[in-house]
Amino acid sequence: MWALFLLRIFFIFIFAVTGFSLGGENPFLWALIGAGIGVAIVLVEALGRKVSLKGLSSAVFGILLGLFLSAIFGLALDQFPMPEDVSPEIIDNIKLFVTFVFVYLGLTLGIKGRDEFNVIIPYIKFKRGELREEEIIVDTSSIIDGRILDIVKTAFIEARFIVPRFVLNEMHALADSTDHMKRQKGKRAIEILHELKKQQSIEVEVVDEEVVVVKTVDEKIIKLAEKYNAKILTTDYNLNRLAQLQGVKVLNINDLANALKPSLIAGSKISLKLIKEGKERNQAVGYLEDGTMVVVEGGKNLIGKTVEVEVSSVLQNPSGRIIFTKL
Repeated sequence: MWALFLLRIFFIFIFAVTGFSLGGENPFLWALIGAGIGVAIVLVEALGRKVSLKGLSSAVFGILLGLFLSAIFGLALDQFPMPEDVSPEIIDNIKLFVTFVFVYLGLTLGIKGRDEFNVIIPYIKFKRGELREEEIIVDTSSIIDGRILDIVKTAFIEARFIVPRFVLNEMHALADSTDHMKRQKGKRAIEILHELKKQQSIEVEVVDEEVVVVKTVDEKIIKLAEKYNAKILTTDYNLNRLAQLQGVKVLNINDLANALKPSLIAGSKISLKLIKEGKERNQAVGYLEDGTMVVVEGGKNLIGKTVEVEVSSVLQNPSGRIIFTKL
């Protein structure tokens, strides 16, 4: 980001120096004018960063179509004999006026019809479109979770991943934490983010936009998603519910995992290592390989051992699922 900022400053400086060298008797005035022009160009570039390749390509095609039609009109106009009282300047003005009309019509036609825009050349078909149609804002929980990397590697998602600067700062704060667990989570998140940037099927971009109207990270992510008209990728249950209440689309990795899990129904038998005591009396708790919690009735005295259990019921919700079993 600093490199881009310095490049913009250098660009404005070049315009100011150019204005100064061409200023003649008023070099400082022209230097100021040059710097102003440079600032205007930089502002246009900064404000135009949200222009999609889809819209840009269709707009360029519309302009080229307008210029082509105006050229044909000019050639046709030259073939007709003109009255002697019509000067060449009038004809040139007519051509210029018609050129503006055709360019305007071509530009508006290209923008309005961008969803059907195709340019076909023999043996080659150029279809305008963005490199990534979809924009997804990722939060810290989805990166720490790590499963998104496996999903991206399968090429099921092709999108532009937006990582807000405040999310990146949150990961760095975790990595620098004195708490061992938090520090491990932060380091894991940073490593996964580096791996995501290496993937060919997605584009990862860190944006520096700060949302000052709200304070919490969850609310900032939602506001940013509304601004970009993007989806949110998360494993956070509270963020999921809050975003849905505000009409923002959410991709919850837990929902995807639940949808892909093989169904365990009452009566199914599984082998399980009991890890710790449960909340209720005489219960023990174990975990499946995917992290699903399994509560075993009557298993307290077998903690540390691998036992065979039978599924009694399954409790499933957006934050995960719990399997209740008996020996």
